Amino acid sequence: MKKFIESFLDLIYKKKCYFCKSSKNSLKMCPLCYNELHFSDFRPNRIINGVNIYCCGVYEKTLQKLIRGLKYHKQKELAFYLAKFMYEYWENINDKRDFQVIPTPLHKNRIKKRKYNHMELVAIEFCRLSGYSLNDKLLKRIKDTKPQYKLSRKERLANLSNAFELDITKDMHKPVLIIDDICTTGATFEEMTNILKQNGFKEIVCVASSSPIC
Repeated sequence: MKKFIESFLDLIYKKKCYFCKSSKNSLKMCPLCYNELHFSDFRPNRIINGVNIYCCGVYEKTLQKLIRGLKYHKQKELAFYLAKFMYEYWENINDKRDFQVIPTPLHKNRIKKRKYNHMELVAIEFCRLSGYSLNDKLLKRIKDTKPQYKLSRKERLANLSNAFELDITKDMHKPVLIIDDICTTGATFEEMTNILKQNGFKEIVCVASSSPIC
């Protein structure tokens, strides 16, 4: 019933593209704006702890607005488009393993303020597209870290030290695919892969939707 009502309202009040404001397609992101997203190279952006880190695109222009709209401006519908972009990039990596997807967790204080974890929304859509399983309980953020964007790599690592906790009652066997929005220095991925490796995980891949240095 809810979907029917939403569809009915969409017919009356056409959705506008968040990017160009066109209502022609009645989509939150129209095809023209989606096609402005461009992939980076289909190879690891870097390797940390022996783990391949992939970055799907560069944090600028339309991709930057997509991430910021989802992350800061409550544009939850944009999660699908970011997941689609990441999945289409991931398909080119051609890794046939059956992964469990781990969205980078937020501390409860951040979720209380923001009302949602944007990467959980992306992970749900990514799993629908890929057929992978979602495991958003394996890692928990137990330290309310400072925002990272003004910190050096050394400061980021200190800020993230002991920030995550592993729930060993969850699936410890499947390969892990960690996803995040932005990879700058790789410090967040490094801390998460550290705790996973310390607890016996050997098959880990990290994918960020963007990086300033792809």
